[in-house]
Amino acid sequence: MFERVTSRFPRTSATRTRAAVLAAGLGTSVVLGAGVAAAVDNTAASGAAGAVQAQAAAQSKAAEAQAKAVEAQAAKAQKAAEAKKAAAAKAAQAKKAAKAAAKKKAASWIDPVKSYKLSASFAQDGGMWAHKHSGQDYAIPTGTPVVAAHGGTVVKAGGNGAGDGPAYGNAVVIKHGDRTYSQYAHLSSVNVKVGQVVKTGQKIALSGNTGNSSGPHLHFEIRTTPNYGSAVDPVKFLRGKGVTV
Repeated sequence: MFERVTSRFPRTSATRTRAAVLAAGLGTSVVLGAGVAAAVDNTAASGAAGAVQAQAAAQSKAAEAQAKAVEAQAAKAQKAAEAKKAAAAKAAQAKKAAKAAAKKKAASWIDPVKSYKLSASFAQDGGMWAHKHSGQDYAIPTGTPVVAAHGGTVVKAGGNGAGDGPAYGNAVVIKHGDRTYSQYAHLSSVNVKVGQVVKTGQKIALSGNTGNSSGPHLHFEIRTTPNYGSAVDPVKFLRGKGVTV
């Protein structure tokens, strides 16, 4: 009987030892599990923070791009406004220049006809007139438009040299002021009347071959009075006004 009782003690100690080792192992597992969970939580938090930061960076970049787009649009609008302003200024300048040119043209002198050939000149001797030639002849076909060499008022118009004699045929005399008159003779028809105000370049008659004339042409004079005998060299006068004759 004593031998059986003695043989139980070693078994009990081994069982307790195994239980202690198992408990220790379980404790280690619990501790390791908690560490792994903590590591997982830290990784998740770090990933979330990175995502937020990336989103903030993307939003910042988008806002910067939008600001640049708005700035570019504003610059484009300003450039368009400046171009429009420059175009308006250029148009205004061109209009002003055109107005000045028109005013200058109205104040200037021009040739009484176009596409002509000069024939008998001022003070030239000849058998067609009693004294020296009193004007400049422009050889042109009958019916060529004759225009006012300068703006003024018609003081003579009609046949018989408009009062200066039959040698002139149909004629017109225009007063320009400053003791200056222009005369147009040998006309086939007269398109103005006494007292009419005409502008520079305005049609006043058609050329012809009336009066003491050897062929179709325009007889043109510059006078210091409206009457015959006060003529000056018309070509020299026109060239003094900048007209190419």
